[in-house]
Amino acid sequence: MASGVGNNMTRKQAREEAFILIFEKQFSADSLQDILEIAVEVRDIVPDEYIKTVFFGAYDSIEEIDAIISDNAIGWSIKRISKTALAILRLAVFEMKYMEDIPVAVSINEAVELSKKYATKDDASFVNGILSTVSKQLKTDE
Repeated sequence: MASGVGNNMTRKQAREEAFILIFEKQFSADSLQDILEIAVEVRDIVPDEYIKTVFFGAYDSIEEIDAIISDNAIGWSIKRISKTALAILRLAVFEMKYMEDIPVAVSINEAVELSKKYATKDDASFVNGILSTVSKQLKTDE
């Protein structure tokens, strides 16, 4: 295999690839499947079940996820949130709401790490704050 990411990728690497796919979809009218196929071709990734579940799942539930983000981003409309932070939030909220095998604290921590890597310090604090509030909301909804 080429120098790309293979089936032995860590969850952290898989999460980063899922984030990039979610981010890319915001700028593309292509189908989710086309975006995934282009990423496989261009970036030489081998998408595992996690990547497929998160990427397709986040967009299958986008209205609900965006409503959760919107409800917890007090004073911010979705349109004002940076595209990077929004993609990270969508990924993390999907994990927190639909992937019971991933501890909420891990989803939040990984989202903050992605924010530090791809966005700004302010975005990292913003993402952390929203996700902390979301986690409390999800606990009360159980």
